[in-house]
Amino acid sequence: MDYGDKLFWLSVVIQRKYAQICAEFDLTPSQATLLCAVRNEPRQMADLAASLGMTKNALSQLVDRTARRELVGRASSAQDRRVVMLSATPTGKVLAEAVYAEVAKRLPEIARNLDADDQRDFERVATAIVDTSDLSSPTSNQPITP
Repeated sequence: MDYGDKLFWLSVVIQRKYAQICAEFDLTPSQATLLCAVRNEPRQMADLAASLGMTKNALSQLVDRTARRELVGRASSAQDRRVVMLSATPTGKVLAEAVYAEVAKRLPEIARNLDADDQRDFERVATAIVDTSDLSSPTSNQPITP
């Protein structure tokens, strides 16, 4: 296997673990990612779509499905009524915090078979990749995905 192939399979390992965790909370991975992205503060729908790599239409459909479960809500921006803001409802925030905590606790299990030095290297490299990616919110340096 070449490097690209290894990265492909690493993404499969991560996505499978993430999907398992999300299913335990009766969420799709997309719904969980959306909730975690807005758990701390409202986000502009347009910025959120760009951060998540989704079209505005696809994000709107995801928001519709998640809003029917009363986990997120839309509101017009106080500064510009044309801008739609998305935020977690109180129920959505509690669920997002629980999902985020579980992901933070269990996702590192993918490296459990590495020795301690390799685990630290893996953490350092993963942190560098995320820190230099375009996954950050425009208003903070915190990654939007768990």
